[in-house]
Amino acid sequence: MIARRSLLLAGAGALAAPAVVRAQQGRSYILATATIGGTYYPVGVALATLTKVRLQASKGIDMSAISSAGSGENIRLLRENQAQFAILQGLFGLYGRDGSGPVQSDGPQRNLRSICGVWGNTEHVVLRNSFVRTGTFEDLLNMRGRRFSMSARNSGTEFSNRFIFANSGINPDQTFELVYLGFGPTAEALIAGQIDGANPGGGIPVAAVTQIFARAGDQFSILEFTDEQAKKADGGTGLYTARIIPANTYPNVAKDIRTITQPNFLACNAAVPENDVYEITKAIFENLPFLNSIHAATREMKLETALDGMVNPVHPGAARYYTEKGIAIPERLRAA
Repeated sequence: MIARRSLLLAGAGALAAPAVVRAQQGRSYILATATIGGTYYPVGVALATLTKVRLQASKGIDMSAISSAGSGENIRLLRENQAQFAILQGLFGLYGRDGSGPVQSDGPQRNLRSICGVWGNTEHVVLRNSFVRTGTFEDLLNMRGRRFSMSARNSGTEFSNRFIFANSGINPDQTFELVYLGFGPTAEALIAGQIDGANPGGGIPVAAVTQIFARAGDQFSILEFTDEQAKKADGGTGLYTARIIPANTYPNVAKDIRTITQPNFLACNAAVPENDVYEITKAIFENLPFLNSIHAATREMKLETALDGMVNPVHPGAARYYTEKGIAIPERLRAA
């Protein structure tokens, strides 16, 4: 943690601009992330630090990152204005938009706006080779009655698995013997022969997948998605886009893997002033090297793919920046 804090301060020093007159009326915002041990928190700290350094003195815009229980709680924090910004899993953005899944009782979240994708949660469907026939997602049906890890119960990974399984016509509760293990225990259980499949989706590379293929790469495969399978898994939502896991990303996996990914994205409350969101969006995309130096996940951020997988309306402030840069806003993402 000390090293992380030192890195942030060093990055802030590199970004520091000449002193300017502080805006008379400052705005302080809260950015909700997730637990400190994951990716959301350090990326959120980097985004907040960037905002503070670039915009507090010149524009009066300040931001602080806080830890939280993750996407589900972040939707509530945005709704109750306890946070004005948040990092959300794309699927939870869809739940919030439609008032479905774990937020069904709260109804559609009319206040939820998107700013940009930060990094992708890429599906890594790992299957024991004795069940692999085609090398594609349909091979999951070869392991009826076998043990499959859905990741930790009520985790974003479990929700993602259930989403793509349901869209693909697979009822996991009836098809597999389900177990609920975090990524590390899932890897150990696969290697020990206690389970036969899992989908530890996340940012490339996923440490647990590296562990599996480094220690038992001849026993497992990462399943691919055909174009038709990818379309079914998405369910017509536009949440999932195609993604290639490059050859040799993982030990003993010497070919490209065609799979799908959903975004983790920066969201905000619709009530945040347009100009503030404009300035924050501009600061992000004009200082990507700083973010990249803080956390590798942000290396996926590119202006031309900022809206890939977005399902929530784009905040008008972010839309203004994209329009200036020649990025078209799809009609379905325009705020009413």
